[in-house]
Amino acid sequence: MTTVTPHDPSFGVFDHMDRGPLPLADQFEQRLQLVQAYEQAGFHAYHVAEHHSTPLGIAPSPSVYLAAVAQRTSRIRFGPLVYTLSLHHPLRVAEEICMLDQMSRGRLEVGFGRGVSPYEVGYYGVDPAQAQGLYHEGYQVILQALTQRSVNFSGKHYTFRDVPTVLECYQKPVPPIWYGVGLPEGAKWAADNGINIVCNGPSGSVKAVTDRYREHWTARGANGPMPRMGVSRHVVVADTDAEAVRIARPAYRMWRERLMHLWVQHGTKPATLAFPEEFDDAQAAGLGIAGSAETVRHWVEDEVQRTGINYLVCRLAFGDLRCEDSQRSARLFGSHVLARLRRPAAKPDADAAHIPALLT
Repeated sequence: MTTVTPHDPSFGVFDHMDRGPLPLADQFEQRLQLVQAYEQAGFHAYHVAEHHSTPLGIAPSPSVYLAAVAQRTSRIRFGPLVYTLSLHHPLRVAEEICMLDQMSRGRLEVGFGRGVSPYEVGYYGVDPAQAQGLYHEGYQVILQALTQRSVNFSGKHYTFRDVPTVLECYQKPVPPIWYGVGLPEGAKWAADNGINIVCNGPSGSVKAVTDRYREHWTARGANGPMPRMGVSRHVVVADTDAEAVRIARPAYRMWRERLMHLWVQHGTKPATLAFPEEFDDAQAAGLGIAGSAETVRHWVEDEVQRTGINYLVCRLAFGDLRCEDSQRSARLFGSHVLARLRRPAAKPDADAAHIPALLT
């Protein structure tokens, strides 16, 4: 059996679903067509963000959108990255997880988080100071609902007694779980529980996280393939380097405006989102790549080594990129990068599937 290592990368797609220039109905339809193109290109999974009251995210209900993804595809895995648990009732989230996993016959990947924006959380009437506690308790309730016949829980925010669970997941015991990690200290819980992670940021900080994850994974004596340790990057592939950069520049600028929208509106700056204003600076910082298929392939090979990742999550549609440009990026990445670098993923051991521990 082959253990997944940094030299055996797999590839996914991350989508903020930020508002583009098209009417909403047309953008949704084009995105669904893009997911079909990602499947055809051979990407492992498609991950979509959840955002509210901002042009950064026009899929504020990931479950609704992903139900359409489930019906328009047959092989690619998909899921929220993440469900913002501070804004949702945990029993409802558990039910939606079961539905999506069953409707796709086991293709769901599930990310959980508290919500990065205090403004989005606040618009829902939630005190941002309570978001972390709501997330912790909601996560525990969801795991109970996915793995037990009834839910019994008593916490600060939620209390349940003998709540029957009727639905169940297609994947046993639960679908693969994802967690965003920004600092090395966050890697221990994920590694100890076999949770997949995804990072942003420059290669050095990502490498510190993946090194720590690998350290804890090895210390616990885990067998079988290592969970995915990913990083998200903007990627544009075209026939030439010059063409790719020309396409990427305005699209990235619009995406970043969407990213910063609520902070600018409130006259503040986020503490954890450090994306340069211009694409050239982002590319120089290692946060993205625009180039020919050969240029991108060499960059990906180097990025895997720089970061220690075994999963590269590409942002292929952002800002005002035309659908055909994103489709071309997917096609060229699939045929010239993915097909050459990807190796068959190892199947997990029978004893590797376990219920992730409850957050404490």
